[in-house]
Amino acid sequence: MKKRLFAIIVFCVLVLFVCSIPATAAESLNVAVTTNFMQTFKEIAKAFTAKTRVPVMGALASSGYLTDEIMSGAPYDIVLASDEERPAELFQKGLAEKPFVYATGKVVLWSAKQILCSTSGWQEVVKHPSVKAIAVAWPKSTNYGVASMTAIEKSQLLDIVKPKIVYAANSDQSFEYAFVESVDVAFCALSSALSEEGKTGCYFEVAEAPPIVQAACVLKLAKDKEAVKKFVNFLNSPEANSIKQKYGYR
Repeated sequence: MKKRLFAIIVFCVLVLFVCSIPATAAESLNVAVTTNFMQTFKEIAKAFTAKTRVPVMGALASSGYLTDEIMSGAPYDIVLASDEERPAELFQKGLAEKPFVYATGKVVLWSAKQILCSTSGWQEVVKHPSVKAIAVAWPKSTNYGVASMTAIEKSQLLDIVKPKIVYAANSDQSFEYAFVESVDVAFCALSSALSEEGKTGCYFEVAEAPPIVQAACVLKLAKDKEAVKKFVNFLNSPEANSIKQKYGYR
C-alpha cells in the first residue's frame, strides 16, 4: 500500500487508549473524546500524566455516539465534544456541570494529490477538472459538515460541488477518504491537515466556513473530583494551549 491504514481508528465506533506513562497515584480519569481532537488529546493527556502522575484513559468516538453512551450510563468523567450543543444537552438533563469551551477548530480543504497543491485557493481546487469526488462530513450530524456546506453555499459553488460530494460520518473520516485517495479532496478539520498524515499532502484555508466552537463538560458521576479538577485546569494551561495551537486550535 502507498500509505499506512489510517482508517483503523476512524472506522472504530469506540477506541480506548491509555497513556503509557506509569502512575503511582490511585486516582485516574476516563475522558470521552471527539474524533477530531484525538491527536491533540493524546499529547495533552501524556503531558498531564507526566506532570501529575494521574493516568488518563480516553474513549474515542463521535460526539453524538458518546452523548448517547453517557445517557445510557457510561462511566466517563469528562466529555470533550466537537460542538456546544451536546454538552449543553447533558447539562440541561442534569448529567453534567456547566459546559466550557476548550478549543475552537477550523475547516480546511485537504488533498493528497500534488497536482492540486499549486492551485491558488480552495474554490479553484473544487473546480479543477481532475477533481471528481469531494468528501464532506455529514452536515445533519456534524458541525464540521455544516460549516463546510456553509462555505460552499456562501461561495456559490453548490451546483459544482454537490454532484461530487461523498459524505463521511465525521471530519476525520472525511480526511481519511482523501488520505487513502478514495476521493480527490476533503473538507476536514485543520487538526487533521496538521497531523503527521496530513503533512504528506496539502491544505487550503476555507475562510468562508465559520469557526467550530468545541465545548467540554464534567459529568456529575465523575468519581475523582480532585483528578477532574486538575485535568480541567491543565486543559486551559499554557502548556496545553501550546499543544492545541500545534494542531490549529485556538
